[in-house]
Amino acid sequence: MSRVALINPHWQFEGSIYFGCRSPHLPIELGVSQHLLQRAGHATLLLDAHMFELTTSDIRAELASFEPDLVVITTAPTYLFWRCAPPELRVPQQLITAIRDLAPTIVAVGPHGSTTPRAALRKLGAEFVVMGECEHSVLRLANGERGFAGLCYAEGEDVRVNGGPQAAPFIDQPALSWPDEMIRRHHHHHHRFEAEPVGPGAEVEASRGCPYHCTFCAKENFRDAYRRRPPAVVLDEVAALRDQGTEYVYFIDEIFLPNAELLQGLVGRGLKFGVQTRIDLWKPEMLQLLGRAGCVSIEAGIESLTPEGREALAKNCRMTTNQLADRLIEARRHVPFVQANLIEMPQDDDPVVQRWRARMLDAGVWANDPVPLYPYPGSPDYRKLWGMPDDSAWERAHQHYLALFDRFSDVQEQRPVPLAELELQAAR
Repeated sequence: MSRVALINPHWQFEGSIYFGCRSPHLPIELGVSQHLLQRAGHATLLLDAHMFELTTSDIRAELASFEPDLVVITTAPTYLFWRCAPPELRVPQQLITAIRDLAPTIVAVGPHGSTTPRAALRKLGAEFVVMGECEHSVLRLANGERGFAGLCYAEGEDVRVNGGPQAAPFIDQPALSWPDEMIRRHHHHHHRFEAEPVGPGAEVEASRGCPYHCTFCAKENFRDAYRRRPPAVVLDEVAALRDQGTEYVYFIDEIFLPNAELLQGLVGRGLKFGVQTRIDLWKPEMLQLLGRAGCVSIEAGIESLTPEGREALAKNCRMTTNQLADRLIEARRHVPFVQANLIEMPQDDDPVVQRWRARMLDAGVWANDPVPLYPYPGSPDYRKLWGMPDDSAWERAHQHYLALFDRFSDVQEQRPVPLAELELQAAR
């Protein structure tokens, strides 16, 4: 049996182009991996350096005591943000350098290795890079298997890329459990705005993947095909979190689709939750059920206010802009906070966008100032610009974005730093 340490780094975002939330979230990919490993008889150590604010010295002390055979490190802050990961590998690079002498075999998992495995292997100096959804590959490595599909590794002077990104079955994933102390420390309620938290938050994964193929979404090499866990299993997981004092959960699903059985099971539990979805998929009666079930936050991808813009993004949306507005307003009747996400598109005239935003605000729906599009490697947008990602894909996308825009999202640094400069900091 192997001894496997699973590490979520203590993330830092200074100078980064990063659209995700910077607060700690449950490292679900590592939690699932731990469950599979323990079920197979392996010893595990899960270190969430972000949630517990662990220093490098803290991590080294834990590893020295545990004496792992494998150390698994994720290159993005939780599955929730694999689609919009920090482009740079600075944080995992720094961590691997600091623990190299305590880690006989290092395994990197995440979107970087899934999309550009050779570059990730070279930059990180890991023994293995996992391509795609990582949980079953980590288990196979712990079992002593090597050379299977979904792995990138050095073989002498060469680098082997075996097959492509792999997907997990997912529908058989049991209810996860988390240590009480981890939940107690989870103060953040992701994308919640209608009230101040009075208890811990958490994240839950009810489905994985998305049946749509919008051009901006970097999901092709991980979490792509849509799969849904049985509602009873999700409800068991939610019940355990509720017993631990959790007040609010955020469903990290790429797209939270209408699911009457799950929503009816959530009614009356006293739990609040948030989702990200497409508003055109929800009928008024299902929005009413969503509110009754405890939903207090909807993040709805509208992206463009013109049919031409939505067509350019391959949204496959059958509603008009007015119909989308009406459905957002209907959602706001049942859910306290509704957000319409907009992307900066050449087809959308800015005065029209600002008038639409004002109309939404008057109806109680918040619509963001359109965000410049980042062509993530692994997205159709990247492929349209440059073809399939190569070893320089992240640098190319980064340089393009910095050159194209003179203003940035309000969740980013005022002027993000070039990727090569960020990663150079890891070597200092």
